[in-house]
Amino acid sequence: MGALVGLAFGLGSLLVWAAFRWPRAEAPPRPQGRVRRVLTEAGLPDVAPRSLALLCAGSGAAGLVLVLGLTRTLPIAVVLTAGAAYLPWAVVAGRVRRRRREFAQVWPEAVDDLASAVRAGMSLPDAVAALAVRGPAALRPAFDAFALDYQVSGRFSECLDRLKDRLADPIGDRVVEGLRIAREVGGGELGRLLRNLSGYLRDDLRTRAELEARQSWAVNGARVAVAAPWVVLLVMSTQPSVIERYQSAAGAAVLGVGAASCVLAYRLMMRLGRLPAERRILR
Repeated sequence: MGALVGLAFGLGSLLVWAAFRWPRAEAPPRPQGRVRRVLTEAGLPDVAPRSLALLCAGSGAAGLVLVLGLTRTLPIAVVLTAGAAYLPWAVVAGRVRRRRREFAQVWPEAVDDLASAVRAGMSLPDAVAALAVRGPAALRPAFDAFALDYQVSGRFSECLDRLKDRLADPIGDRVVEGLRIAREVGGGELGRLLRNLSGYLRDDLRTRAELEARQSWAVNGARVAVAAPWVVLLVMSTQPSVIERYQSAAGAAVLGVGAASCVLAYRLMMRLGRLPAERRILR
């Protein structure tokens, strides 16, 4: 019995010594997948990609049952089901665009608030944390979490990293990295840097708004041109003669070719009329 106790004590001591002698190497962070990245940029970090996939599947199944019940034609139901399954992803992508547009409109105001706070004598971390109270409403939740992080840890650089992840915004990445450089380098040029950044953001916002207003007709035209034939088909499919035509193999082939042509034309129209999108290169 004494030998067993001694063996257990020696083995435990060896494990404790090994834990300090050979610490476990931290695994590199796993890169985010495209779906996870889009959900984060849409302001939905708590939604799992699997949940979005299930929502798409449920939407497609509901569309299949509904269209099949109305038309009793499987080819028409299959084509329209694909559009119903794509609808949740389209909503998330639209949310990303609206969120970026909203952030782009309020970032100049936030940078002006930072410049005013720094000019009034506040330290840079306190000025950033103060945006949770005085900043634009769209940015307050992220800066409120930053203020709590900095109050708990006091590590400005790590708190900026988490702030950048919460914002998930290209302009936010540039602002955060500019603040990091200003903090590390120091000096009295922070106010000038913030004023220049605010002017640049306002000029960029003004130019992009003008371009978006001019190319909006192309985007709306592409959407109407793609949706109109399928709405007409859904209305006409309640007629028995139309149902008989599309229940044949030739009718199914026509639907397949038409769907592929619509998708190709829509993607081409959107690519030709799309403005260069901001990319997160400082993640």
